[in-house]
Amino acid sequence: MRAIIIAAGRGSRLGKITDNIPKPLVEVNGESILGRQISLFNQLGINDIVVITGYKREKIIFKDINYVVNDLYSTTEQLFSLMKARSFFSGDLIVCYGDIIYDQEILNQMISKKGDLVLAVDQNWKQSYAMRPDNPAIFSDFVNIKNNKINKFFTNLEQESFDNDHVVEFIGMMKLSSNGTKAFLTQYLEIEKVTEKLKIIGFLEKLRRSGVNMSTYFVEHKWCEIDTPQDLEIAKVLFA
Repeated sequence: MRAIIIAAGRGSRLGKITDNIPKPLVEVNGESILGRQISLFNQLGINDIVVITGYKREKIIFKDINYVVNDLYSTTEQLFSLMKARSFFSGDLIVCYGDIIYDQEILNQMISKKGDLVLAVDQNWKQSYAMRPDNPAIFSDFVNIKNNKINKFFTNLEQESFDNDHVVEFIGMMKLSSNGTKAFLTQYLEIEKVTEKLKIIGFLEKLRRSGVNMSTYFVEHKWCEIDTPQDLEIAKVLFA
């Protein structure tokens, strides 16, 4: 299995914290977000790791890592960055955003899940955002579950209304089987010319509509996205 970590962004909402380092190198209790992810993958025997860099890429220096660069990181979105690593899209993959930290058990569970495309989601997201007033949920990625199936991927909570349905947050981690990677890449190549501003959550909706087999894993262990100084302080306590 191979891991691909999207670590191209600056993290402008972190302010001065990322003036001189990219967001994935922000430290939580003495260890960078990216360093922690790489360590967890290694502990589970996943040593084939690709890191997609962009902002301050010269600062990201880890041994035995394959690096891919998105020079257009400031004007493009996650999907564009991810597809800079398209040559590594084969076999089983774990794709992970470079601004989240999580318990090893989440990664354990994701690796064990079967399916063409498995997405890690959090059904307790309201509790998290209640503690993060400077990071409203409107910026986040969500999945609507209806009759135990994925019904829609979306971002703007204020524009959606799902009566008696279940809304969960996509945490930024997914597992793709060999068939899943083929379907992902095939769909991307069909729309490549219009994807510079397309987020991964929007692309997942296109995949869903095309009939790709998808499933969810409901995380039951600690995880944290780090977008703001307040997020960082919460993460330091959560993972003390």
